[in-house]
Amino acid sequence: MKEMKKIRENIALAAIMILSAVLNFTNLYIEGYSNQYYAAGVKSMTQSFKNFFFVALDPAGFVTVDKPPLGFWMQAISAKIFGFSGWSILFPQALAGVVSVGLLFFLVKRSFGSKAGLLSALFLAITPVFVAVSRNNTVDNQLVLALLLACWALLIAAEKGKLRYLILCMVFIGLGFNIKMLQAYMILPAVYILYLFSSSISFRKRMIHLIAGTMILLLVSFSWAIVVDSIPSTDRPYVGSSNDNTVMGLILGHNGAERLGGIFGIFKTGVPQNRVDDRNNRPSETDNTGINNPTESGMQPGFPNDYGRGQNPPGNTMQPPSGGGPGGGFGGGDGGGLSGTFGNQTPAGITRLFSKNVLSDQIVWFIPLAVLGFIAAALREKLRFRLDNKRKQALILWLMWFLPEFVYFSFNTGLFHSYYLTMMAPPISALAGIGLISMWEMYKEGGWESWLLPLALIANGAVQMLMLTYFYNSSYIVKMLMVLLVVFCFGSAIALSFLQGRPKERSLYNLKNEDILPGRLRMKKIFISLALAGLMAAPAAGSAAAMFTAVSSTFPGAGLELLSAQQGGKQGQNMPQDNNRSSSTSDLISFLNNNPVDGKGQIVVSSANTAESLILQSDIYVGSLSGFMGNEKVMSLEQFQKKVQSGEIRYVLAEGGNNRGGSGSEIMSWVKENGQLVLSGQVYDLISYTKN
Repeated sequence: MKEMKKIRENIALAAIMILSAVLNFTNLYIEGYSNQYYAAGVKSMTQSFKNFFFVALDPAGFVTVDKPPLGFWMQAISAKIFGFSGWSILFPQALAGVVSVGLLFFLVKRSFGSKAGLLSALFLAITPVFVAVSRNNTVDNQLVLALLLACWALLIAAEKGKLRYLILCMVFIGLGFNIKMLQAYMILPAVYILYLFSSSISFRKRMIHLIAGTMILLLVSFSWAIVVDSIPSTDRPYVGSSNDNTVMGLILGHNGAERLGGIFGIFKTGVPQNRVDDRNNRPSETDNTGINNPTESGMQPGFPNDYGRGQNPPGNTMQPPSGGGPGGGFGGGDGGGLSGTFGNQTPAGITRLFSKNVLSDQIVWFIPLAVLGFIAAALREKLRFRLDNKRKQALILWLMWFLPEFVYFSFNTGLFHSYYLTMMAPPISALAGIGLISMWEMYKEGGWESWLLPLALIANGAVQMLMLTYFYNSSYIVKMLMVLLVVFCFGSAIALSFLQGRPKERSLYNLKNEDILPGRLRMKKIFISLALAGLMAAPAAGSAAAMFTAVSSTFPGAGLELLSAQQGGKQGQNMPQDNNRSSSTSDLISFLNNNPVDGKGQIVVSSANTAESLILQSDIYVGSLSGFMGNEKVMSLEQFQKKVQSGEIRYVLAEGGNNRGGSGSEIMSWVKENGQLVLSGQVYDLISYTKN
């Protein structure tokens, strides 16, 4: 019997992981290079170990990308193994998504059994934002995998009081820090609270363990930053998006305080209210080369895209997957197009994730089940401050991972992106799976607690119906999903309520009822299965849309918004632009290849926008005088002149000089005065200056 149960469990798990793989990998090529800013950095990283270690944006190694290295190291290694392509740089994220689904199953199973584990894994596999981020070269799902590994070590540490597992947990979080910096620390409340209130060892030992673990966490977290900052700035690339050319400045500034912005009025950073993203203020490339020119690259001029200010997204010379209208998010048809893209564009408050904006459609699908499920499981386990068994410990872990993030996304008015919501997917899925099994057991046992199950199904169905109403006129599929939700979820919840009207199963002592009750139980199982099918239909359909419609390259998202875009016929528009170059861009590349410097095409440009396009469209040796922010002082004019004198720099694309206070403006003015114009589009040759 146990063997058959194990076989069924393995088959179910395999089916869920295959589903996850299908959602993550099918037609992955339609995503093209995804975010071209990061894709260009990965290509540059494959060209030298120096670029690889420092995460350089450009082949010349002038400036780095604005993130830590570990996630992009994985992409660069994949590109080295499989050859550089859109697919090879997306592979690590898609794989991390599938592995995370399997890992969540095992984490939940060890505390609440295989049924809860299977449900949790299934919920995670079909969460729209989780699927979208798995199909993009942002590295957030690599971070999710690292944090799930940290949870595995933490649960063992709390259960057994073993320091080595706590240290291993901190190592994984430290590795996560080197994927997305302070974002990894959002799990720390769960770590400290869980270990502090576990009861396997004395309080004194727990404190000592936490102090030791914290030291290891800081050592691993800041190891790369310390090494980079200890190297003279003249011997390494400029740290992009930092104010002071240090990784520590990047951690505390652009990737730190700016991401907090304001929570309950705290952590004010002085970020302008109209600055929804630093990319809004990056220079727009509209020079005569046609590189990143909105019209020539396929972008709609003034498209109200994810950036929310009518500017074309840097790092993405491709049209987003759906047209949208004014005020739209990354999609839209009739009745579609969610408002706002960041927290400071939608009112802060506890209802933010449920209102009509681009955050809600990605993550809210199982939140009511997670909240009510936690309450049910806490009642069933008699949860108290003393966490003396692994079930209580698991409940606190998932709750304390979920709550800080719910607060962050609900109340933060600083700089954050909608795809960060993938961080919430594992705890929501775990609590929903655990809660459903707990509520099912309570339902079978009878008593007032048994009404939690139909209540939770109706509450979760109501939230999903709210989401569907936002897209009522955008797609006939949405109308079908509403019907399924009403029939399967609400209908089954009502049926379960009527079936529960009978007294508790104490009538098993009666032989007559002994024949009746098994049939009633089978009916209950059928209705709970139908209710779950109804609840999973909409998020599954929204996630499946990503297999046929390219997600936004810069702000990946799936869900009903993408499904509506698919129904509108806007499919696969994130394809690479290699075969859609403007003639002037092709002329520039041909000129540089026909006039090589040291055997290769070479040019220096003022902006990361232009650099990333040239890097991805050719094998030109490109140097960029700015990074993501556009205001970096990558080098002084004197340093630039020395590189020209040494022959390291010859050709320069003298762009419009809109480098925001960085080194590009001064240098480009000097180039125009001292160089010879050799190609329309402001390409200057500095060979004459070298001879002088």
